[in-house]
Amino acid sequence: MIVRLLATTAIVIALPATAQTANPFAKPSNLPYQAPDFRVIKDADYVPAFEQGMKEHLAEIQAIANNPAAPTFDNTIAAMEKSGRMLDRTSQVFGALAQANTNDTLQAVETKMTPKLSEHFDAISLNPKLFARVKALQDKRATLKLTPEQAQLLTVTYQGFIRAGAQLSAADQTKLRALNTEISTLQTAFQQKLLAGTKAGALVVDDAKKLDGLGADGIAAAAKAAEDRGLKGKYVLPLQNTTQQPALASLTDRATREALFNKSWTRTEQGDANDTRATIAQLAQLRAQKAKLLGFPSYADYSLQDQMAKTPAAALGFLKQFGPALSAKQRAEAAELQAQIKATGGLFELKPWDWDFYSEQVRKAKYDLDGDALKPYFEINKVLTDGVFYAANQLYGITFKERKDLPVYHPDVRVFEVSEANGTTIGLLYFDYWKRDNKSGGAWMSNFVGQSKLLGTKPVIYNVANFTKPAAGSPALISFDDVTTMFHEFGHALHGLFADQVYPSLSGTNTARDFVEFPSQFNEHWALDPKVLSHYAVNYKTGAPMPRDLVDKIKRSQTFNQGYSTGEAQEAAQLDMAWHALPADAPKQDVDAFEAKTLASMGLETAYVPPRYRTSYFSHIWGGGYAAGYYAYAWTQMLDHDAYAWFVANGGLTRANGQRFRDLILSRGHTLDYGPMFKAFYGKDPDVGPMLDYLGLNAVPTAK
Repeated sequence: MIVRLLATTAIVIALPATAQTANPFAKPSNLPYQAPDFRVIKDADYVPAFEQGMKEHLAEIQAIANNPAAPTFDNTIAAMEKSGRMLDRTSQVFGALAQANTNDTLQAVETKMTPKLSEHFDAISLNPKLFARVKALQDKRATLKLTPEQAQLLTVTYQGFIRAGAQLSAADQTKLRALNTEISTLQTAFQQKLLAGTKAGALVVDDAKKLDGLGADGIAAAAKAAEDRGLKGKYVLPLQNTTQQPALASLTDRATREALFNKSWTRTEQGDANDTRATIAQLAQLRAQKAKLLGFPSYADYSLQDQMAKTPAAALGFLKQFGPALSAKQRAEAAELQAQIKATGGLFELKPWDWDFYSEQVRKAKYDLDGDALKPYFEINKVLTDGVFYAANQLYGITFKERKDLPVYHPDVRVFEVSEANGTTIGLLYFDYWKRDNKSGGAWMSNFVGQSKLLGTKPVIYNVANFTKPAAGSPALISFDDVTTMFHEFGHALHGLFADQVYPSLSGTNTARDFVEFPSQFNEHWALDPKVLSHYAVNYKTGAPMPRDLVDKIKRSQTFNQGYSTGEAQEAAQLDMAWHALPADAPKQDVDAFEAKTLASMGLETAYVPPRYRTSYFSHIWGGGYAAGYYAYAWTQMLDHDAYAWFVANGGLTRANGQRFRDLILSRGHTLDYGPMFKAFYGKDPDVGPMLDYLGLNAVPTAK
């Protein structure tokens, strides 16, 4: 996942020396690459930094809008790109910590500043004089002799003003401002309720016997989690952001599994201060009203206009290609698990909290593959340096050096400097992998500093995850799913690192949602590449490489359980689209009833396979920028399998192939439209065939 922080357009004007030194965000950091200096940044700095940053930014924008000279690309579009630097520095750092290391003070800042920031950006995008200058340039673009990147930026900027309501009447702009403020406030409220509800929803267990199956390290981690909460003599299983929880694959006590699943399923539906349903119902209605005001039938139509898919019909049409085969695969998998329950003496009907436990048994039986047996080969530091970094070196020639001299926002965080093969430095990477109660769930990437030749900045990027931290003295062993997550988020990091743009708005990962997940999902393939895997998958005790038969078992098992894993994601995508396809005149929805009706209409086996995210804790769409966009994970999975098929057909993991991918995809940002960009690499338009093959869905009979 990529997290979009508070984006700004940007000009720099001189300030009095006192203003420049009064706040750590008043000027660029003196650290290498302008990396945030966490030694001097205090929680109390954010509100004055936001307020001063907005004041500066508006003054800069007013200077552009009121410029008596005729509009030119440099005095209008490029000037906007340079503006708002203090606000951008503040937003990037605050956005990172508000998600990865929040506290009561930061949450209060977020609550206070979110509506103000919404109003601030409305004041820019609805500035009539500014829009008039942009429109004048757009109208005569053919005579401006722009570079391709400048022409693209002009198009993107102009379309951004239109989508923001620049052509609305004054009365409708007033309505839009109010809607935007209320929407942003509700999104912040949702995120804060979800964080608190997820923490409160953790399962507390009194008896270690109920945790049988987790192993000594897992039970020790649960005891430590309880101790951290002041619950001595108890055990705590914190919740991950997804419906299913990792421990469900191991817990032998069915009652504990059911209790943990129900804690996850109802985490923000307790009728208390952390209940998100009323917030969601209002948010969905307001988004629909905003879309109507801007001339769209639904928020989904509005949201997809600038995506690669373009329309909700195209996105849903793509998703429905999977329907019959996916449903058949889910039924076949459920039958297999029910047979396993019966074979092991169970007299009950398969339920969602049984799925992971019995699918792990079936996996072991069919492929002789035990997830716990894999962990000794996945020590996290080895995976990072000898797996993730090694693959990047083989493909792109880049190298990594740890920088322990740079300050971090939490002791868990590590920093690396990245260099080209010729020694030229590229930027910095921060890694924050361990779960904390004050960290949002999931995994993501974003920037502290974005790349831009105009601004003279190189990328400073971070990857965040929520892996379970081992107990003190225990090895840092992770699952193969965690390994895949590391490769995924690093794919986003590469997209940001290899950015080679003049203008910040087009740089790196500033792309559509249904394109931005393409590089990250593509990078997952290298986790199992023979050359890469043999380099990092070694026993942490003995140093022995993972046995070939174990590697073969992982590969053979790749299509196993795809009915479930693909299905839960597809259901979440369709649930997202249903919420955002509501028209403005639809009544406010009963969240549970709407969700149940939508799931029942999908033609999938939702009684066995619940959605990966339920409406009430679907952070991607209610607070994470993926509204009407969760389909993008499947869409970009199609792109990534197409690209990997190209690699396989052309020699696989080679520097030449890596350079071509870097040149045609990773370094391009949004300087080209997505269809032509992809076609230039793949040689044709995307097709779903390689993805269906990988998922094992091409061979699934659909007739009953």
